[in-house]
Amino acid sequence: MKKYKVGVIGATGMVGQRFVTLIDKHPWFELAVVAASPRSAGKKYGDVMNGRWLLDTPTPDSSKQLVIMDADADAEKIASSVDFVFSAVDMKKDEILALEERYAKLECPVVSNNSAHRWTPDVPMVVPEINPEHIEVIESQRRRLGTKRGFIAVKSNCSLQSYVPALHPLRGYGLDKVLVCTYQAISGAGKTFETWPEMIDNVIPYIGGEEEKSEREPMKLWGRVENGVIVNADSPAITAQCLRVPVSNGHMAAVFASFKNKPSKEAILDAWNNFKSLPNELALPSAPQKFLHYFEEDNMPQTKLHRNLENGMAISVGRLREDTQYDYKFVCLSHNTLRGAAGGAVLLAELLCAKNYI
Repeated sequence: MKKYKVGVIGATGMVGQRFVTLIDKHPWFELAVVAASPRSAGKKYGDVMNGRWLLDTPTPDSSKQLVIMDADADAEKIASSVDFVFSAVDMKKDEILALEERYAKLECPVVSNNSAHRWTPDVPMVVPEINPEHIEVIESQRRRLGTKRGFIAVKSNCSLQSYVPALHPLRGYGLDKVLVCTYQAISGAGKTFETWPEMIDNVIPYIGGEEEKSEREPMKLWGRVENGVIVNADSPAITAQCLRVPVSNGHMAAVFASFKNKPSKEAILDAWNNFKSLPNELALPSAPQKFLHYFEEDNMPQTKLHRNLENGMAISVGRLREDTQYDYKFVCLSHNTLRGAAGGAVLLAELLCAKNYI
């Protein structure tokens, strides 16, 4: 099949680097453009990333000779030379809003890792296994923007990717109240232990904006498309506390949940083990064969052992048991820069291609 030509704007940051590695050897996508700030523009990607590469996997050879373009100044040239772009820019929110909408109006679809457009009512925020039907709102967004091809689609915050997938199959039991504490890796801040030595042997009990996102964004994921916009769900009530912990990759969540119609433990395990999703039906290349993996052992899942499960795209769940104040409690784990960031966006792009939005 003919490959889609892809651009990555914000290609020099940690998430941008993830995009570059995931596109390398992707069966559908071919990296055609890397773009960043004016400081890097005009230089070869391999030269700029020498000494700045933050991932364990090396810089792909296929990207090293690409000359970095200016994500803003070269927008028209970039938009005309690719089928769509991934956005992972590090800019102020209003600048991201304007830049992504500019690409969309240049008839270049944007699949964004950024938070700026997550609350734009006609921009779908999608976890493909949970709310793929939200991409239908793109037609309304195109009418607003006056475009035929261009649009913006976003993925949700990385902290949600561990616990929302586990809660999703249980909503039929009247999921009522949720308390969640997330223990988030330093790569979520774009850091390594080399660049953030203060995190070694340390825990920071605050991540700016993260608790609000953890409480609000699930409501949009569980919302519905109505009259050309996404109407948020009004339940369950979620309260969150988010901590930064000395882990390189992997966000863990401790979850407490109550239901209007309390299911049995066997019913919950059955819902997790037999969960089916559209990405599997469509055989999307990045979709895990099994989305939710439950571990019976009391000391599982563990971040170091399970964050890379199914190429970092699966969710690990464990320690399901009844609670004295809530109905049940359990733990979840996801890879924050794969499932939670670039990998989730790549899977979303695959869904958009399979459904002919790109």
